[in-house]
Amino acid sequence: MSPLAFRVLGPLQVHGPDGPLRLPPGRQEVILAALLLETNRVVSTNHLVDLIWEDNPPETARTQVQICVSRLRKLLAGADGEVSITTRPPGYVLHTDAANVDAALFTSLVLRARRQRDQGELAQAVELLRYAVTLWQGDCLSGLDSGPLANKARQLNEERLNAVELRIQLELELGRYDGLVGELQRLTHEHPLREKLRGQLIQALYWSGRQAEALEAFRTARRFLAEELGLEPSRELRDLEAAILAGRLPAPAGAVPVRTPGEKAPHEEPARPAGAKAEEETDAAAPTATPSAESVRQDAVPHQLPAAVADFVTDAGRIAALEEALTGRPGRTTVGLAAITGKPGTGKSTLAVHVAHMLSESGFPDGQLYCDLRGTTGTPATPEEVLGRFLRALGIPGQLIPESLDERAEMYRTRLASRRVLVVLDDAAGEGQVLPLLPGSRGCAVLVTGRARLTALPGAHRVELDVLAEDQALELLSRIVGRERVAGEAAAAEALVRTVGRLPLALRIVAARLAARPHWTLASMVQRLANERHRLDELTHGEMTMRASLSLTYEGLAPEDRRLLRLLSMAQAPTLPSWLAGALLDDRRPFPSDLMEPLVDVQMLDVAGVERTGGFRYRFHEIIRVYAREQLAAEHTPETRQEALARMAGGWMHLAQQAHRTVYGGDFTVLHGDAPRWEPPASYSDEVLADPLAWLDAEQASLCGMVEHTADAGLHDLSWDLATSLVTLFEVRGHYDLWEQTHLSALAAVRKAGNLRGTAAIRASLGSLYMSRNQFDTARQALNSALDVFQALDEPMGEALCRRDMALIARTSGDDASALELYRRSLADFDRAGDVVGRAIVLTQSAHIRMRQGEIAAAQSQLDEALDIYEGVGYTGGRARTLRRVGQLLLEQGRSDLAVLTFTEVLELCRDSGDVIGEGHLLRDLGHAFAVMGRPDRARDFYDRAVTAREGVMDFGGGALARLDLARLLDAEPGRSRELLVPAVEVFRERRMGRELAEAERLLATGG
Repeated sequence: MSPLAFRVLGPLQVHGPDGPLRLPPGRQEVILAALLLETNRVVSTNHLVDLIWEDNPPETARTQVQICVSRLRKLLAGADGEVSITTRPPGYVLHTDAANVDAALFTSLVLRARRQRDQGELAQAVELLRYAVTLWQGDCLSGLDSGPLANKARQLNEERLNAVELRIQLELELGRYDGLVGELQRLTHEHPLREKLRGQLIQALYWSGRQAEALEAFRTARRFLAEELGLEPSRELRDLEAAILAGRLPAPAGAVPVRTPGEKAPHEEPARPAGAKAEEETDAAAPTATPSAESVRQDAVPHQLPAAVADFVTDAGRIAALEEALTGRPGRTTVGLAAITGKPGTGKSTLAVHVAHMLSESGFPDGQLYCDLRGTTGTPATPEEVLGRFLRALGIPGQLIPESLDERAEMYRTRLASRRVLVVLDDAAGEGQVLPLLPGSRGCAVLVTGRARLTALPGAHRVELDVLAEDQALELLSRIVGRERVAGEAAAAEALVRTVGRLPLALRIVAARLAARPHWTLASMVQRLANERHRLDELTHGEMTMRASLSLTYEGLAPEDRRLLRLLSMAQAPTLPSWLAGALLDDRRPFPSDLMEPLVDVQMLDVAGVERTGGFRYRFHEIIRVYAREQLAAEHTPETRQEALARMAGGWMHLAQQAHRTVYGGDFTVLHGDAPRWEPPASYSDEVLADPLAWLDAEQASLCGMVEHTADAGLHDLSWDLATSLVTLFEVRGHYDLWEQTHLSALAAVRKAGNLRGTAAIRASLGSLYMSRNQFDTARQALNSALDVFQALDEPMGEALCRRDMALIARTSGDDASALELYRRSLADFDRAGDVVGRAIVLTQSAHIRMRQGEIAAAQSQLDEALDIYEGVGYTGGRARTLRRVGQLLLEQGRSDLAVLTFTEVLELCRDSGDVIGEGHLLRDLGHAFAVMGRPDRARDFYDRAVTAREGVMDFGGGALARLDLARLLDAEPGRSRELLVPAVEVFRERRMGRELAEAERLLATGG
């Protein structure tokens, strides 16, 4: 058998003995796909031309097809596979064993299954059909852009469904009714117009003894067809209904409900059919991981799970079922998927976190990703937002994360392809929020919680939580208040758990009060609850009963504790730092956690973790937050709520401003508003801001939420000030989505308020964002608009920021003269504003132009001054960027040894700060330096590392540049040079990098 394997049942893939073969996108993909769909048969050249150009092919179309076929031949020949493409009039034939092409293998297996069915060998036919369907990894040729090929793909997709329907029909005839119901419910949801599947669902339900559900399935089909198409169900469906109503629907004559020895269960992984050829057990279909950057290594393991609950209680069988669903059996071909659902307060998140911790080391050693999807809030997390978080946790810098959902999902699946990672998605709003977050690798698993039943998640093991069993409720009570205490009042303990309806949250609240008051008896607590009979009667009926239980605890709080609980409900952060209590109550005690602890004692707040300061972070249960907000609306005027919100936002603003000052050495390169700050305790500020970027990273969700909260509340000065201060984080980490999201919210608020200065500040900052995204026209518009306002207001800092960014756009566009003039004026503006860091940034950026123009002395003077400024204020990031320019200048002067020392120093600075983009630049700079020094071996080493670093974080543009550098160095190695240049040419062509493309093609043409 050839070591090459071809996949078209899903994305087009070619796998060789050493892993996937990179297939250049575009025409070669289309031609190879067409040849694979007709394996060992002639495909005409005219047909291939029509596939690529459809309407108006160029005169050179046939020649271009020949070139593509020639390149495919070289690609396949280089893999030493027993595969060839030969010319046979009127076109070409791809020769290979049909078992090497998944589409051909699928067709062969289905034909064999039909023959075995005709011979009465139903179980064997089912095995073949089940194996045939496992060859699919998505829609046929998904992601390939060719209209005519799409028609062929649709035909194969239809054959896949036909095979599924045939297999289900055979399993029905074998009497496997119960095991088919869940699968058929999913399939009818995914393919609502296929009446055969609906008929099979009705039969499976009826023969499983679920007559009423079978009739409801028919009525659902009738309603759908009537509403969507204005049609009645088919005669076959109507006959099924009539037979059920008349009691005349017998089971198939050949049904054998009991499995024979060795036969697989309906949803068990099928054994590979005898004689069926398939890929090696290493799963050739799984894409291999991309090489990682030196500082973003593949073995970096994310551990994002929240802390597990010590007094956790649940059924052991439920835990075992979840473990099996997530870890699976050997040979499983799909991602493990489980969904935990139930009404509020039943412990969905607690169970999920417990199971995740239990499996984290043994089942998923490559890490655990966690995200609260905020499904029960007014602002659920978007799949784009979650994928951005996960990609950063998996080592992708923010600057390289794509904007579109599809591209992020593809990058996410690629990153997880060769890993065993558990993904926990807490509080999902619905299936649409979850589906884009599913990995593609069978080695991964996903555990989802939500209030909705999430029945449309394909293949998910579902757990629906209800109240605790009586013995579990007593065990939970014992763990919280003590076993001796419960054993001493056994009857009262049983009465207590019955009285609170065995609901976990309600029981925890009551038990917490008992634990906090050891002199109370359990019988006295039963008496207290009995006095609230109306509320406790409602305790078993959903939210209204939950409110009654919470009310009981709430009324037991001191007045100041109740006030804090109400005000804390305004905080929209995932977890709450202790200083928030001081801000909301305007209490400036040194240990504000003392204000929180009474709420923890009665479990109205949970301890979510410990900060580096030693203080605690807290978290609301969502139902308690909702209850507290109701009390807030009832007991506080809009004015008092606004005042408390302003203090809370002022606290976040103070800390964000302190973070910016720590990074930049002062209030440099940023505008601030006049809204008052609220200062948390100095000890908290000092400890947290010892690493300001780490603090900004950790509090990102809270800070961004506060921008939007203040914007919605009309606190426009705080909103824009906080948004622009957060650019310190957004720019360094590449959080471009958050940058835009927060600024658009703040922009709406300042416009509504007529705040001209705030409007200009937000527009100027958006101009920087658009410039970072290479959206230069949009950036110019935003910056010009902001500059007009700043000039009218005589705001030198605003003018300086606008002109600096406009100069950078001009410099990038090659207009050095305009750039230098804008830099000159920006420098004067920064001087008027007294902003020395702004001055240093302008000096560094303009020095690069001086270097290009050969003004070495002027460039050196500017860089020296910039370094003096950065060292004076302690701005490490600015110093690193300037030192890199110094190294380049030294190289221009022929001082290569000093250049190497300088580049090495900057490389260490980049690594210390986690700047993987800068690391890639510096590796390439070192390659340049050693090439100039005539040390090709060292230069080659650094260029190789630069390629790995850039492509390891999926920066293929930077990787292509390093490939070109390396190819120049390898004139004596044409084979290796060509290997480097071919993928680089594709990148240059795709990104319209004309100068680089021309040089790469020239090197290829001259034997590179």
